[in-house]
Amino acid sequence: MSAALRDKPWLMTLAALLVLVAVNTALQPSFVQPSVLQSNLTTFLPLALVAIGQTYVVLGGDIDLSVGAIAALVNVVTVTVIAAVGGDGLDAIFIGMAAGLGTAILCGLVNGVLIAVLRLQAIVTTFATAIVFAGTALFVLPQAGLPVPEAYWRSYGTTVLGLPVVLLILLAGVALALVLGRRPYATHLLAAGGSRTGAFQTGLRVAPIRIGAFVLSAFFAGIAALCLTGETASGDPLLGQTLALASISAVVLGGTALSGGSGGPIGSVLGALVLGMIGNVIFFAGLPFAWQTLVQGLIVLAALAGGILVTRR
Repeated sequence: MSAALRDKPWLMTLAALLVLVAVNTALQPSFVQPSVLQSNLTTFLPLALVAIGQTYVVLGGDIDLSVGAIAALVNVVTVTVIAAVGGDGLDAIFIGMAAGLGTAILCGLVNGVLIAVLRLQAIVTTFATAIVFAGTALFVLPQAGLPVPEAYWRSYGTTVLGLPVVLLILLAGVALALVLGRRPYATHLLAAGGSRTGAFQTGLRVAPIRIGAFVLSAFFAGIAALCLTGETASGDPLLGQTLALASISAVVLGGTALSGGSGGPIGSVLGALVLGMIGNVIFFAGLPFAWQTLVQGLIVLAALAGGILVTRR
């Protein structure tokens, strides 16, 4: 294996993405039109954001199965608070969004404390908290359909300085990930994920580091929920049911080791785009609907196995 692939495993993911884009363009010539690109990015954006947050948890040697339920809870809290404040003004929208993001951060803190402080197993704990968060979402909004103000979804679908808002949100998420990657926290997280005992023996406060990873994961899930709210223009307590497993797939496809200590969020964004493009290619290839999910699953499984082998080598 070349040194470049060993040091930057996301290069393989980038190559796969370029191949899929080429195939998709051949199957769907209109794919390169700006409106079609914006539509696809709108579909891929929530998973890309959740994958960024999931990366920090995986880098710390943990896993977060509750991100989908957190997204659903943020969605219903946001639309419910907007409706409770009343009116279609920007003040109600911002208050609702702040309440949603606050809920996400609180969920991340709950996960982090249970796992890092009480030392419960991450996969079991986040599976349990996902059930709790999902139940809370149903309690807050028992039925889907509560709409958001028109200004919310129109703003999400518009452009700023000629660039779609969805693209600006993705660039902002990537920029935040790059800034975090240059902070000491990123190095400490990699150390904690690579060897928790070793990190503790060098004097690192492992528990706060792991809690921070879960808070970041929940925060990005909250941002993704706000995007989904703009896309659907309503509240849905069953939103984001596939985000947890899809985000883990995107993280591994992007070259992050599930064992922790190696990888990065940029590869996870590429992995999320690859997953989205796989779905596009299968659809426009004209495969029968009954085969689409099966073929997509096999392709993702093969890609994950290849990514794991590359990481191990």
